[in-house]
Amino acid sequence: MELKRKLETGDFAILAEIEPPKGTDISAMVNNAAKVKEEVAAFVVPEMSNAVMRMSALGAAMVLQEKRMQTVMQICCRDRNRIALQADLLAASACGIKNIMAVTGEDPSFGDHHQAAAVYDIDIDTLLDTIQKLENGKDMAGIELSGAPEFIVGSMVNSGLEGVALDREIDAMNRKIDAGARFFITPPLFDVSAIEPFMNKINTDGIHIIPTVVLLKSLGMARYMARNMKNVYIPDELVKQIQKAPDKVRECTRIARDSAAAIKNNGFSGVLISTIGWEDKLYDIIHGI
Repeated sequence: MELKRKLETGDFAILAEIEPPKGTDISAMVNNAAKVKEEVAAFVVPEMSNAVMRMSALGAAMVLQEKRMQTVMQICCRDRNRIALQADLLAASACGIKNIMAVTGEDPSFGDHHQAAAVYDIDIDTLLDTIQKLENGKDMAGIELSGAPEFIVGSMVNSGLEGVALDREIDAMNRKIDAGARFFITPPLFDVSAIEPFMNKINTDGIHIIPTVVLLKSLGMARYMARNMKNVYIPDELVKQIQKAPDKVRECTRIARDSAAAIKNNGFSGVLISTIGWEDKLYDIIHGI
């Protein structure tokens, strides 16, 4: 079922993040996606996440769309100016890509090409406003288009902030809603109660909150995230579960599956499963949610 229909009907939507290859060999990406395509509403294709050079999100999304797998194509402010961003959006629509996720993009200093110049010609609010303009049949220069795109548009929201910072994030989220965003992906969620302060402050009419579930690859990763990611809460008990488990990868997979099921049982519109390169684990996580 298409993502749009799932969101409109209230049917729980499973999204799966699938990284484009760092090269031209698409076989692993396609094979891993094919194993779960019946359970997944759409595959989120990142645009060079963490500023690591890979095949473009547009290219990878086109490959999956040609295999009859629906995608959510990320488009980010970091790498392209306003002309190129508009061109990619038009190309995406012409290639059958119906879902767009607008993001700012991490600074190149985080990635593998430290000397790359970040573009950031427009900010995230302007990018979302631009998508609306294109859908209304005109480009940023006000020139009429020969055929307009039609997207379901999403973005990110940092639901793990607190106090004044959370209020500012909600204000930013409301601006994105005004600019056409209809679904929002949150940071990793390991305890549903951790998102309650955010959910209690927002109006969910007409929008969809989709928490992320990250596959913890190891005890070390769990400990690092618990200590260093201020906006992500990982319960101590969860870390202890991994520590005690004889097969830690299997335990981490089970935790991801249980976390996704808890999100479903608590009435969220959907969940994004992120395996951070371990897409071969998607089947084990998704089956049983």
